Amino acid sequence: MPGFLKFSVSDITQAAVFAALIVVLGLPGAFNLSSGVPITLQSMGVMLAGAVLGPRKGTLAVAIFMVLAIAGLPVLAGGRSGLVALGSPTAGYFVGYLPGVLVIGLLTALMMPRYNPGLGIVANLLGGVLVVYVFGSIGLLFRTDMSVLATVTTNGPFVIGDVLKAVVAALVAVAVHRGRPGLIHPLRFRPRTAGSGSGVRPSLDKDRPTP
Repeated sequence: MPGFLKFSVSDITQAAVFAALIVVLGLPGAFNLSSGVPITLQSMGVMLAGAVLGPRKGTLAVAIFMVLAIAGLPVLAGGRSGLVALGSPTAGYFVGYLPGVLVIGLLTALMMPRYNPGLGIVANLLGGVLVVYVFGSIGLLFRTDMSVLATVTTNGPFVIGDVLKAVVAALVAVAVHRGRPGLIHPLRFRPRTAGSGSGVRPSLDKDRPTP
C-alpha cells in the first residue's frame, strides 16, 4: 500500500493524543496476579487506538507509546519503563500491543465507513485480546519454566476484564465515528488491472466516507 507510512501533521497529532491516552490509562497502576502478569487499563487504550484511528494512525499511536517506554520513561502501569517490561516474563504482552492494534485497525477499516459495534467488539477481541494473549504466552514460555498449557491458562483471570474493555472501546468508537466521520479510510479490495497479474489487492480508499 503506497502511502501507508506517510503521515500528515493531523495524523501525527491524533496518534500523539492517543499515545498520551494510553499513558494516562496506566496512571491508576496495576494489579499483579500470582503469575506476575499485571492487570491494567492500558490494553483498552490500545483497543481504542485501533478502533478509533484505524491501522495507520492507531499503530503509530501505539508505536509512539512503546518508543517512550523503551526510552526509559515510566509510562507503563505502575510506573514501569519498557526496559523493565522487556526484561520481565511479561515482555510478550508488551510486544503484543503493536500487532494487536494493527489487527484491530485493519478489521475496523474493513467495516467502514459505518462502524458496527458488534463487529467492533469482535475486532477488539481478536486484536486486543487474542493476539496479545498469544504474544504474552510465547513470552512466558521462553522466560519461565511454565508448560505450554500453563502459559495459556495464565490468561484465564484476564478474560472477563478484557471482554469488558473490548465492549467499552467499541461503544466509545461508535460515538466517536458518529460525531467525527472520516477518521478511518475504508479498506477495500480492488481487482488488479490488466497486465498487473491476477487476484485482488487491498487498497485504502482515499475518499472520505459519508456520515
